[in-house]
Amino acid sequence: MYDLMALDGTKSTVDQAALDALDASLRGAVHHKGSREYDEARITWNSMFERFPGFVVRALGASDVQNAVNFVRDAGLAMSVRSGGHQIAGHAVADDTVMLDLSHMRSVHVDPVSKTARVAPGAVLGDVDRETQTHELIVPTGINSTTGIAGLTLGGGFGWTTRKFGMTIDNLLSAEVVTADGAIVTASPNSHPDLFWAIRGGGGNFGVVTSFEFQLHDLGPEVLSGLIVHPIEKAPELMVEYAKIADTSPDELTVWSVMRKAPPLPFLPEEWHGREVLIFAACYSGGIEEGEKAVAALRALGDPIADVISPHRFTDWQSAFDPLLTPGARNYWKSHDFDSLSPEAIEGLLSGISQLPDPACEVFIAHVGGAMARVGADSTAYPQRSAHFIMNVHTRWEDPQKDTECIQWARDLYDRMQPHSTGSAYVNFMPEDEADHMAGAYGHNGERLAKVKAKYDPRNLFRINHNILPA
Repeated sequence: MYDLMALDGTKSTVDQAALDALDASLRGAVHHKGSREYDEARITWNSMFERFPGFVVRALGASDVQNAVNFVRDAGLAMSVRSGGHQIAGHAVADDTVMLDLSHMRSVHVDPVSKTARVAPGAVLGDVDRETQTHELIVPTGINSTTGIAGLTLGGGFGWTTRKFGMTIDNLLSAEVVTADGAIVTASPNSHPDLFWAIRGGGGNFGVVTSFEFQLHDLGPEVLSGLIVHPIEKAPELMVEYAKIADTSPDELTVWSVMRKAPPLPFLPEEWHGREVLIFAACYSGGIEEGEKAVAALRALGDPIADVISPHRFTDWQSAFDPLLTPGARNYWKSHDFDSLSPEAIEGLLSGISQLPDPACEVFIAHVGGAMARVGADSTAYPQRSAHFIMNVHTRWEDPQKDTECIQWARDLYDRMQPHSTGSAYVNFMPEDEADHMAGAYGHNGERLAKVKAKYDPRNLFRINHNILPA
């Protein structure tokens, strides 16, 4: 007998015979506490969350997902869904619930003629990049190769190629979705268009996506990319110039700024290791020669400690930050959108950098806009198309005894930057304690999302997420 969390918050009992029947219906399997598979599934990227589901359903295909959804719905049980397990809020796993594990569904099939890719929900960005780059094609995604494609896409998705090719959701052509009633439907502009609209930014609120179809673009195998490192003392004037360059850059050029203590990178003089620095990370989504011209103004700024911008394999650039984002650390993020970076906003950012609570903590400013900004705010569930910069206060540390200090630092900097922000939010950067910020995440699209939720999930079966309540 298993005591599990019910949808109404009470406990519900499931007997072994019912679990055996579920297990027999699967290509995958049901895994219980004490097994290696159970522990593999429940451990996620962010070690802040040590949780124990009642049992794990490891799915290997859409039929397994359908059987799992039918089981939990009919039994009135609560269910979490794990794909890549990289989500900052830890929603992939919850205590005493059913955990649907999609992490072994990692296929990526590329059609180089139509320039499309069909991607399973357990794939990570590195899987996608390796297969698409075989044909010198890409789908715009994020900046860490271990991020799951499913969570990234359902929340929006942006990275080095967004300004040129749009967000990940802007390149989604269709998706296969298992809805709360157990139906397997195709969501696209011509089939269930309301569901297609909602999953492009609305997260996992409307069903379980079992495959994504993406439009691909020509790029690679090399891109002009790399880092320019400056002393943090030069940041006040350099950040002002950076904002000007960002405002006038061609769509092909993306430059992010990172403020942190310098890691022991091999190209940095040893005396700079552990000291606060300002890093410009640049990528040009086009030809190398054109890229050299586009980054000239950035490279001319100040007197850098190091400049290592050069041609890199796209797959290598996409994984360049992986060593700073390995699993097992404690992570807490806070995020704002900015239309511009005023001198006052820059001063606020630098005041936070002067008080970093751990060497692994950083603040990055993502440079977006371009093609992303030419999509209407109501064209997808993700509404914030005008934001030119997205801040992530990326708080990261190892020692649990530093939890209070590190989280408070992030919250204080978030509060200090709020007067400069648009008030909107990127749902993929929202921690678990920001349920009250959902209005900021969806703005005027919130009411429409609640209606779509009521149509496809009226009982709120898919609720262990940044939840949208049914209208």
